Amino acid sequence: MIFIGIGSNLSSSLGGPRATCEAALALLEAEGIAVLRCSSWYESAPVPASDQPWFVNGVADVATNRSAQDLLACLLSIETKLGRERTTPNAARSIDLDLLAFGDVVTEQGLHLPHPRLHERAFVLLPLQEIAPHWRHPVSGGSVEDLITNLPPGQDIRRIESNC
Repeated sequence: MIFIGIGSNLSSSLGGPRATCEAALALLEAEGIAVLRCSSWYESAPVPASDQPWFVNGVADVATNRSAQDLLACLLSIETKLGRERTTPNAARSIDLDLLAFGDVVTEQGLHLPHPRLHERAFVLLPLQEIAPHWRHPVSGGSVEDLITNLPPGQDIRRIESNC
């Protein structure tokens, strides 16, 4: 299973954060990356806490013949197409596409997999639980349910729409 985290808290030329996230899914498909399953959309407070607008987040399970490195390059290219500007870490953004997990691959050519903060983020784990409830973290061995139980406190999140 290959999981991609999708998030936005700024409008883009295509509309608000949700429209931009949906456009990212369409661009994945246009790049030949099959979207197999997609979670509901969630609204979540920024992590770390700040006065930024809330995010729209979801997780997609995809299929591709690309390597993890090539998939990451494609994700970065899609971010650029959707107006992502990298300024400071954790800044507000029109789109954020994260390679969360790539099968059982753990660190490949400097790419840290699964995503190093996946287990700390409710906005990743709750959508992931919807589409892959039996997934286990390839390093810790923890189930999605275990990871959710051990989340740090204070992460505000709510489901807003079924299946992206």
